[in-house]
Amino acid sequence: MAARLLVCTRTTDYRHDSIPDAVDAVRALDGFAVEHTEGPLDLERPLHGFAAVVFLSTSGDVLTPAGRARLAAYVEAGGGFAGVHAAACTEYGWPYYGELLGARFDRHPAYQPGRAVVEDPDHPATRALPAVWDFTDEWYDFRSNPRDRVRVLLRADETSYDGGGMGADHPLAWCRRQGAGRVFYTALGHAADACRDPCFLAHLSGGLAWAGRLTE
Repeated sequence: MAARLLVCTRTTDYRHDSIPDAVDAVRALDGFAVEHTEGPLDLERPLHGFAAVVFLSTSGDVLTPAGRARLAAYVEAGGGFAGVHAAACTEYGWPYYGELLGARFDRHPAYQPGRAVVEDPDHPATRALPAVWDFTDEWYDFRSNPRDRVRVLLRADETSYDGGGMGADHPLAWCRRQGAGRVFYTALGHAADACRDPCFLAHLSGGLAWAGRLTE
């Protein structure tokens, strides 16, 4: 039986044009059954039937107070959470969310080619990737370096693009534990082209499978 994902794409700030392509890409991944929502009330209901809740390029405040409580309880009890790209631009006013995700978005340079370096090749989100991965994205900078709070999977090579602001240690994708739950985040996925890139899809699929406890 396919693992159920609740994929939330609600935005109250910047909205990515790539969201429909990204939802279609997640639906096409093997092993998952996707329920897509932009309704905040869908996060107020019981979530225990989902392997993971996915914030896919969400932005701004997307949850009600009841939804915040429900999501936190779900993760603490062992539920999975995955954030993709602008998920780091979400729920700035909720301190728990910043802890859950591991870091918050600060800024990004222009969309451009660059290189991502695999730090942990043993994780499902990185096993299929080359050691140095050429990709085009926005190369998010974060308000703080999450390294001491997360297991870093990918870092950005700031020498490969213009405008990076974090230096040599620039985590780009990571995972962590929150209570009994699992959390995966990747900063990649800005454009619709990512949704057709086999490496990105393998990266995303592995991260979702890990967050949902489908693999180790």
